[in-house]
Amino acid sequence: LSVIMTIVLLVIQYLIAGAVAGVNPFKALRNMLPAYFTALGTSSSAASIPVTLRSTLNNKVDENVAGFVVPLCATIHLSGSMMKLTLYAFAIVFMANMDISTGTGLGFIFLLGIMMIAAPGVPGGAIMAATGLLASMLGFNDDMVALMIAAYIAIDSVGTAANVTGDGAIAMVVDKFARDKVDTLNDEEAETAA
Repeated sequence: LSVIMTIVLLVIQYLIAGAVAGVNPFKALRNMLPAYFTALGTSSSAASIPVTLRSTLNNKVDENVAGFVVPLCATIHLSGSMMKLTLYAFAIVFMANMDISTGTGLGFIFLLGIMMIAAPGVPGGAIMAATGLLASMLGFNDDMVALMIAAYIAIDSVGTAANVTGDGAIAMVVDKFARDKVDTLNDEEAETAA
């Protein structure tokens, strides 16, 4: 289920980015496949930065925009990891027949999103950043946290692949809004150099 959900997430991200940037979303997603497979093999957003950057440039994103967005998103954009963590946490809540209110569940999702900004772009970084929140907010005991870690690490690379591939969609949107400003800056730099 988590693999299918990350693929659905990517399709939605690229449909939105394609609509905003005015490009074919499926072609743009296909251009990002090298980054996807690199992240799938390394389980590391940070290690995938060079391939993600090259793939993003293949989508005609300005080099300055891509050079800013891709490294930044490698550390703060963890939508695939967050989706997996939420899915696994609520699966354990369901299996353990725990009584978690809707407000607590929504609060957990909100705080998890904030915590993912602090998670490092290394294998297993997201789950390790979330263990305190799982215990304090959802009431997970040590065994439940250990189950979360084991389940998450088993297919960590799928979430990481969704994260880095999604970085390309974010770069396309930022490029659309920054294109005029970047072109103006490039023109000013060329005039100054001449």
